[in-house]
Amino acid sequence: MPILVLASVMLSLLAPMGYALAGAQAADTPPDRSRYGDPAEYEKRDRPVSEQDLRILVRADELLEEESSWNRADDRECADDEASGKRSLFCALQAASVEVLGSYDHRRVALQEVRFAIEQVTQGREFEHRLRDFNNLPQTTFADLHQVLKIARDRVTARLAAAKA
Repeated sequence: MPILVLASVMLSLLAPMGYALAGAQAADTPPDRSRYGDPAEYEKRDRPVSEQDLRILVRADELLEEESSWNRADDRECADDEASGKRSLFCALQAASVEVLGSYDHRRVALQEVRFAIEQVTQGREFEHRLRDFNNLPQTTFADLHQVLKIARDRVTARLAAAKA
């Protein structure tokens, strides 16, 4: 019996018992996102905001100042973006987060607000990775990137003002 057939048979027998290859995941099993906390929490649209969230959004906008600095083919690996000076939306937000906070916070309110803005402008379109996939859509323009950053910035600004009132 060829090795691949044998491996396939073994996996089909072991899968119902909860066994899988390291790193393998059934197609109908949602990815483990536990390292980011409870999805019900980070998808809330009323999480407390801070001045740091606003600074992250402003800095990301600055990092994408020129269209020539935009990487249209995001792979969510930012080292090559930094080396080339061309950033995707995700990598601009990551770099801004590191500059402002000293580390990257994947589910920071600032980044979540950009994700929510993407949902708004795409009318709820489903994406595997909202930041990457919106960036990579053939119809996404450079102006669209700035639009979602502005929507997020306006929301954070309004929530900061409401918190101070």
